Amino acid sequence: MRVLGIETSCDETGVAVYDSERGLLSHVLYSQVAMHADYGGVVPELASRDHVRKLLPLCRQVLDDAGLQLTEIEGIAYTAGPGLVGALMVGGSFAHALGLALGCPVLGVHHMEGHLLAPMLEPDPPAFPFVALLVSGGHTQLVDVQGVGEYRLLGESVDDAAGEAFDKAAKMLGLDYPGGPQVARLAEQGDPARYRFPRPMTDRPGLDFSFSGLKTFTMNTLAAATRGGDDSEQTRADIARAFETAVVETLAIKCRRALRETGRRALVIAGGVSANKRLREQLDTMACKEHARLFYARPEFCTDNGAMIAYAGWQRLRAGQRDGDRILAVPRWPLDQLPSLMTECSAGLKRD
Repeated sequence: MRVLGIETSCDETGVAVYDSERGLLSHVLYSQVAMHADYGGVVPELASRDHVRKLLPLCRQVLDDAGLQLTEIEGIAYTAGPGLVGALMVGGSFAHALGLALGCPVLGVHHMEGHLLAPMLEPDPPAFPFVALLVSGGHTQLVDVQGVGEYRLLGESVDDAAGEAFDKAAKMLGLDYPGGPQVARLAEQGDPARYRFPRPMTDRPGLDFSFSGLKTFTMNTLAAATRGGDDSEQTRADIARAFETAVVETLAIKCRRALRETGRRALVIAGGVSANKRLREQLDTMACKEHARLFYARPEFCTDNGAMIAYAGWQRLRAGQRDGDRILAVPRWPLDQLPSLMTECSAGLKRD
């Protein structure tokens, strides 16, 4: 089955073709970062308009790269949520119109399920069951994964997501959007011994996260240095290093707890923050000590992309799941509310 995947949840337009026999055939991604950088963050209306502008040419490009005709597409998957509702509607409308013209099934899939399954596109994919850390600009969650659609939420952020905290710290440090890569780059020059930031919610039981206080601690540390007449680039780098280290170690502590509580021997990290080099190194070391393995997607599939949507869509389309006539756009959509793939196979459910 050849599935066209469409991702338009936020500020990246991604299109890909996945073939169940041959794997990922082609993928292309257009980022709106340069456009939104002038505003210091994503402007929803501009994002929606840019998706309209880029979807059709990207679709043509990905088909050309795959050596396929449009009529050879057998299923279409699009991101139905979570995300910006206008951006979601663009992708959903395009997918449904194309599906109607081709007479093929169309399915709206969960954005975070796409991230969770992205490591399955690698040559050495994880096997079920495993613990997943979903860490991005909008989500920080620990999930026990027994199969596609079989998700048990173990813990999540009670305030800011880790990626959101990175972006806010970047603004405080005078760095450009998007903040995560900028903070990581600056932190490379920082002295790891100068500052020590708190590891929030690690001194109590549980698997929930909180990064709002860490953001405030960063702001106060920077303000104190400035009042003391020290606003040097080195001080900013030292603060960036302390902030990044605190986030990374907090995530690692909670992941270790999750592995021990569930007894799993595999940890999957996914989402934009999973591309962070220091996070991968810390979690790899932790996993080895816990006699577990760490899995993650290549950097290009950590950010939003069409490949993960095509793959996640294929998993559910082959089970008989598909949309009805209604376009799905769900800005807020809990991951653990998704039906199990086994339920879909046995019940033959359709959504309308």
